[in-house]
Amino acid sequence: MKTYDKLVRDRIPEIIEASGKTADVEVMEGEVFLRALLDKLVEEAREARDASPQERATELADLLEVIEAVMRAEGLSEPQVRAVQRERREARGGFERRLRLLSVRD
Repeated sequence: MKTYDKLVRDRIPEIIEASGKTADVEVMEGEVFLRALLDKLVEEAREARDASPQERATELADLLEVIEAVMRAEGLSEPQVRAVQRERREARGGFERRLRLLSVRD
C-alpha cells in the first residue's frame, strides 16, 4: 500500500480502479479543500519550473487547472482576476523587458 494524502483530479480514482487497484478517497470541504488547492498550486508551479521544453505546455495546463479551481473555491471570476491583473500590470509593469533586480542602494 502506498499513501499519498494529496488532492488529485476527479477521474484519478477511476483510473486507479481500472488498473485493478483500489483507491481510498475522501471529499474535502471548506478550508481543508482550499489549503489542499494551494498546496497543489505550489506543486504544479514547481513541476512547470522543472519541466523540459517538451513537457512545459502540459505542466502549464495543469497549473491553469489549479488556478481556475482556486478561483472557483474563492468565488472569484476570471473577469475579476483579469481586471486586477491589468491594474497591477499598469502600476508595476509586466515581464516584457526581462529585468533582473541585482541590488538597491540607499
